[in-house]
Amino acid sequence: MDLKQIYREIVNEHNMHPEHKHDLIAPTYVLNGVNPTCGDDVNIQLKMDMEGVITEASFNGSGCAVSQASADIMMDQIIGMTKNEALELVETFMAMVHGTATSEQLEELDEAAALSDVAHMPARAKCATLAWHTLEKILKCEYNI
Repeated sequence: MDLKQIYREIVNEHNMHPEHKHDLIAPTYVLNGVNPTCGDDVNIQLKMDMEGVITEASFNGSGCAVSQASADIMMDQIIGMTKNEALELVETFMAMVHGTATSEQLEELDEAAALSDVAHMPARAKCATLAWHTLEKILKCEYNI
């Protein structure tokens, strides 16, 4: 099995069986993100402790397989991270989407690297980055509910 097939399976699994697609009880931060060109929408919900560590993360919304899988993969990775660590991960993900990530950065992305092909598909890049841009806005502006 080649790497692209493995990546497709990872994206498919996160789209078909998202672990983090649900509402949190009493989230600390909530923000909705929308991609007006295709209609994808995502509602990111986070709980952070007093030290700025993301203790719980979830999403809801609708969209294509890429947007939904990307949101679920992102949630897997940010739980347990500090705000700054999560912002660094967002930056690394964006570098991957723009085709500028190093092989070391791709390793840091873990399963999110399964979305690396979107670097060659500009229309799909917006789908893949919707949740990540929304997370970045939450962490930089701290949208409380």
